[in-house]
Amino acid sequence: MYRRLIVPGAIAASLLLAIPASAADFEPGASGIGDPYYPTYGNGGYDVSHYDLRLKYQPKTDLLEGTATIIATSTQDLSRFDLDLGLDVSEVRVNGKKAAFAKSGEQELEVTPVTGLPKGTSFSVVVKYAGKPTELKLWGFTSPQRTPDGAVFSNEPESAAWWFPSNDHPLDKATYDISVAVPDGTQAISNGTLQSQSSKLGWTRFNWRSSHPQATYLATLAVGKFDITTDKTADGLPVLNAYSKDLGANEGAAKASVERTVEVAEWLESIYGKYPFEALGGYVPNVPSGFALETQTRPFYSPKQFANGANVSVVVHELAHQWYGDSVSVKNWKDIWINEGFARYSQWLWSEKEGEGTAQELADYVYAQHPADDAFWTVKPGDPGAENQFAGAVYDRGALALQALRNQVGEKKFFAILKGWPQQHAYGNAEVSDFVAYAESVSGKKLGPLFDTWLYQPVKPAAPALSAAAPVREPKSFKRIAATNSIHDVH
Repeated sequence: MYRRLIVPGAIAASLLLAIPASAADFEPGASGIGDPYYPTYGNGGYDVSHYDLRLKYQPKTDLLEGTATIIATSTQDLSRFDLDLGLDVSEVRVNGKKAAFAKSGEQELEVTPVTGLPKGTSFSVVVKYAGKPTELKLWGFTSPQRTPDGAVFSNEPESAAWWFPSNDHPLDKATYDISVAVPDGTQAISNGTLQSQSSKLGWTRFNWRSSHPQATYLATLAVGKFDITTDKTADGLPVLNAYSKDLGANEGAAKASVERTVEVAEWLESIYGKYPFEALGGYVPNVPSGFALETQTRPFYSPKQFANGANVSVVVHELAHQWYGDSVSVKNWKDIWINEGFARYSQWLWSEKEGEGTAQELADYVYAQHPADDAFWTVKPGDPGAENQFAGAVYDRGALALQALRNQVGEKKFFAILKGWPQQHAYGNAEVSDFVAYAESVSGKKLGPLFDTWLYQPVKPAAPALSAAAPVREPKSFKRIAATNSIHDVH
């Protein structure tokens, strides 16, 4: 409706100025952060700096009760903003005052504070919520997994909405305090360092802290009964590995792999620079899934990763992500190559170090396995599409692109690029074009055509970009590396 104002100009101006800013200028934050693959993921209008999660979980009933305190800053004049959460909410407060809230879509929690939040305002949000997360379906599936003695929250790209309210996208990273109460005799494993634990009235509370910026999907929680090993690195970082007590025949192989975490991390430091976080470790819960995930400081491994014996290669992959994916995170999910191509190439470099096949031999073999009409070549690692985000080509063709880069710029500049990139973008976000520009600046070469060929053209590139060596033999490490191809077969 249009209403005409029949007043002199000066009076009209004064009337407009009298309208409260919250009514005239403040607008709702966007219900998505702008990711082209997942338009509803994350939210606009604010930036989170810290999550404080105080949780209580009962394994017998799958009941999770939580109070989340979120510290954020508005990036626009906000009348309303969204959080991502699928569980039931009983109360929301903004800056201590009760706020109106409503649920919409799959996971949107719309919060309307009593008064608008001017741009640049630091504010707090307290959300009280509860539910049974492993029974909750969002987007047609359930993300967390029940175990015989608890549950595990670990998945990509969707995980957080099942257990805490958040701005659920890697573009908005924050620090975390995660405090979890579980029945006595049960443990709660999460990211970072264990600050303290205490028992009272049949419940034990574990207090974890992640002191470096962390994406929401990299936050993890495992509740159950674990065998735990602890240590310290040569630099004094705490190391904690946890294994479900009922891993059965996979227990020995799991421990023989994950207990080499410190050794692998020290080797990766020689390639990528100083380890970027405050703690190190991994955990293997008794879950039916087959994937692994680079949850920050403490990667998650399914027991099936060790069904054929020890596999240090999967540990290499997930620890490489601590630099490529966790410290330097994607700007949007289409940039997944700067996570997965590098983690796979790290496996090739480990093979080279172990004398089980050089990266070049692995590149030649992978290249030879896929004829020109193979659908493998139609996937574009630089922008694979949501449906192919974790396709094998993102990993293997992505690693082929790095071997082509190595051949183009030479050993010295190639390894300078690999080490410099995580330092250049530490604790931030980046996209594929940022890496291309960085590689060009370090190498002094124009590399756009090379990356276009290997990352964006839906055809098999010509062989000379690698080596035309013949005959091509299967490297000793190939089957072990290929065994990790289910590494991100999630949902």
